Amino acid sequence: MSIEVGNVLEGTVTGITNFGAFVELPGGKVGLVHISEVADVYVKDVHDFLKEHDKVKVKVLTIDGNKIGLSIKQLQEKKPLQQAAVSKPHMASTKFVPRKNNNDFRRQSSLGPVSFEDKLSRFLKDSDEKLTDLRKKTDSKRGGRGSRHYE
Repeated sequence: MSIEVGNVLEGTVTGITNFGAFVELPGGKVGLVHISEVADVYVKDVHDFLKEHDKVKVKVLTIDGNKIGLSIKQLQEKKPLQQAAVSKPHMASTKFVPRKNNNDFRRQSSLGPVSFEDKLSRFLKDSDEKLTDLRKKTDSKRGGRGSRHYE
């Protein structure tokens, strides 16, 4: 069986390092499952998820000469909450809650992560408000609109 990008294969874990796990594929070839491709959650130690001689299903991500990039994560089913948040990020119900120590706002979402565009637009709005407030304070100390008084 030839190994091609996109194939799903079964292999055996032959070695574990701090950056991933080596998996022997059919035909004797060896590929690497990078630590970021082991699971959907944060992986601090690959040993928590895999052991040597484990049989695992992997998806071939890349083939670069003799290097074969593999993923276990991409074959795992996503949880329904993650699927809803990923498929409809604009539908997430959010609200802004003022912090007690300053006038910043933080976003709370009931459906999970907030899209980057929403975070960026909120940051820009807050930034503009702060700059406007700062300009008002500094202009009043200078005599308004930055003009100097000459005698």
